[in-house]
Amino acid sequence: MSARVTPAGDPRWARPGLWAVLALAAVLYTWALGRNGYANDYYAAAILSGTRSWKAFFFGALDAGSFITVDKPPLALWVMGLPARIFGFGTWSMLLPQALAGVAAVGILYSAVRRALPGTAGHAAALLAALVMTLTPITVAINRDNNPDTVLVLLLVAAAWLCQESVRTGRTRTLVLSAVAVGLAFNTKMLQAYLVVPAFAAVHLFLAPGTVARRLGRLPAAGAALVASSAWWMAIVDLWPAGSRPYVGGSSDNSVWDLVVGYNGLGRIFGGEGGPPGRGAAGNPPTGVPADLPEGFPRYLPGGPGGGGGFGGAPGAGRLFNDILAGQISWLLPFAVLALAAGLVLAFRGSLRDARAALLLWGGWLAVHYVVFSFAEGIFHPYYTTAMAPAVAALTGIGGVLMRRAARRSRTWAVLLAGGLAVTGAWSFAVLRRSPDFVPWLAWAVAAAAAVAAAALLLIRLGGRARRLAAGTVLVTGSFAGLAGPTAYALTPLGSPVMGTNPTAGPAGSGMPGGGGRGMPGRFLEGTGADGPGSGLPDGAGERPSGEGTGDGSGASGPRLIRGGPGGEIDRKLLDHLERNQGGATWLVAVDSAQSAASAILSTGRPVIAMGGFSGSDPAMTVTRIKELVSTGRLRYVLPGGGPGGPGGRGNTEALAWVRANCAVVPAAEYGGTGDDRPLYRCG
Repeated sequence: MSARVTPAGDPRWARPGLWAVLALAAVLYTWALGRNGYANDYYAAAILSGTRSWKAFFFGALDAGSFITVDKPPLALWVMGLPARIFGFGTWSMLLPQALAGVAAVGILYSAVRRALPGTAGHAAALLAALVMTLTPITVAINRDNNPDTVLVLLLVAAAWLCQESVRTGRTRTLVLSAVAVGLAFNTKMLQAYLVVPAFAAVHLFLAPGTVARRLGRLPAAGAALVASSAWWMAIVDLWPAGSRPYVGGSSDNSVWDLVVGYNGLGRIFGGEGGPPGRGAAGNPPTGVPADLPEGFPRYLPGGPGGGGGFGGAPGAGRLFNDILAGQISWLLPFAVLALAAGLVLAFRGSLRDARAALLLWGGWLAVHYVVFSFAEGIFHPYYTTAMAPAVAALTGIGGVLMRRAARRSRTWAVLLAGGLAVTGAWSFAVLRRSPDFVPWLAWAVAAAAAVAAAALLLIRLGGRARRLAAGTVLVTGSFAGLAGPTAYALTPLGSPVMGTNPTAGPAGSGMPGGGGRGMPGRFLEGTGADGPGSGLPDGAGERPSGEGTGDGSGASGPRLIRGGPGGEIDRKLLDHLERNQGGATWLVAVDSAQSAASAILSTGRPVIAMGGFSGSDPAMTVTRIKELVSTGRLRYVLPGGGPGGPGGRGNTEALAWVRANCAVVPAAEYGGTGDDRPLYRCG
């Protein structure tokens, strides 16, 4: 047995390398995690509400009174909510499961890629793939946040592993389990989970063992499993009597089906109501976003090549390479495409069946995501692109190792790989120079390393000591050229609080339209200093920082609400007044939109109604409904205005007209307000 190989036949460096990458991922995803506070208030409020009510937990309701759900299925909320129920609600109980899910996804990707190539080559490809995914900037940012994309990626990577196994073994069971994993992913972000299905089905159909009839025969079972694992929660909710469950947030008719095909389906592709679409005129905000956003919010300006209005730039083939998205995901995209094409040629020549299947699976994953993400005209946030990271990483690992082996035998392949490294270095140089004040020397170092690596590759076919020296040079300089840029971006979320509603990585201004910073500001706690939000929690929801007042001179304890998104600010004095006078009402107050409601829920720990859902446009509150809530004493106060839907919200005009006609305005002097405040109404 060679000293370079373990008794199990693995290279001695393989297991330590894997553990080192997993440890690196754990550090990147958890370092100073506590400074991220509540991250995205919207989901944090739903998680807190789920700790107060099992009904709210099951439905994914924003408030513990279960008036309205968030606009996503609740599986990711359950992943974060169960630890919060066990250990108490707080930053770590909410965000640590996300970080661990990110680490687990890296580990599963390693296992999937290792099986694609035999022997040492498989371990080398797997280690490279795991490292690339770990260091993808947008993946680091989202794994430190509470958006559902982290759980989505974990489930899809698990599904890919199972699909690869089904192709290798021909077993129906593993294909069915792969479909179940995709179905569970559907219950995190709905139709986005299905973007991998065409690649999975095609690879199994064309490359799995057995006759065509047998391969076709396995697909109906997988399809049935996909439908069942996707639709069970949707079916329960839509069959549940509407009067005894929360309104389905984001829908126009209070059904999950409408949410699937509308707001979270075709609306994302073709644009529509419910949020800012991707396309917009330069300098103008998309539909539904106020023109007079507070300082610190993004201005909708051109975003470079393929750029334009919206969170991710204008739709088009160049969107993923614009100023907003390039530093989040695109560093290795050109190399991944080259690795896919070259890897397929080499895999077919070498009769590497498992490699062919893996390359086609991950290549199909990447191609579908590229097309959908590039041309989608609906809501598109930069962090959606984290779903591309596993495919970019796997293709880089498998194709890169195959080309590296071929370069030893063929000058043609050496030149091709050298060209790939040169292009990668050139693109990294271009991305880094877009922010010339960010580590200014790095762009030039990357360009030099890429040039050295390309030159060394041309010498790799020499014999003896020169070959070993060239091989070592390629490994060091090539790795630096490909990974130094994304690593620099990936480290930035560790040094500042995550911008919960739109987390991105990189220097300030690189991840938002018009240089608005690394995402939209979330809720911050006054007096927390440069490190951003602390870990202040509402009473009964966990530990409250000691010695932290409201900062408004009232002497009240607890964090003061500063900002929770457009129109999300509610004064602490007003919240104190509402708490003192809630009485036996179920809800503290009804407000227009989820931004205001989530902030109030997190500040008080009490249920707050978001009448118009996330955007303020959901028709959740009707005249009949508000009359019933007021007459039964479950709601006493209404605070219209301030949401992104405009004064009074877009979806509840008639209900608010009834409030103004039948409820009394509370004098501002009662809660220490001013005459300029939006009016508070007392009903009943």
